[in-house]
Amino acid sequence: MATKKTATKSTKGKAGVRTSTPKKTSARKSSSSRQYSPSASRNVEAEMKAMKQGKLKSGRSNKKVTNPKQAIAIGLSKARKEGKKVPPAK
Repeated sequence: MATKKTATKSTKGKAGVRTSTPKKTSARKSSSSRQYSPSASRNVEAEMKAMKQGKLKSGRSNKKVTNPKQAIAIGLSKARKEGKKVPPAK
């Protein structure tokens, strides 16, 4: 009587099989400190509100600001001048 040998499936030693969980990597150091101070956030909120009301004007040209990114930049610039915690401009 001839018996058939059955092959058992094994994942040991096979390429492409992940045996451990991937490491968690973060781009920056996890810390509880804020990048922007709350008062700097209030400056930006005030500038955004002025832009939406149509009262925000840009520097020397005195043109009306319509771009939200420009309003944010103006708010952050004012916060820097007041010495609040804001990262340096790029």
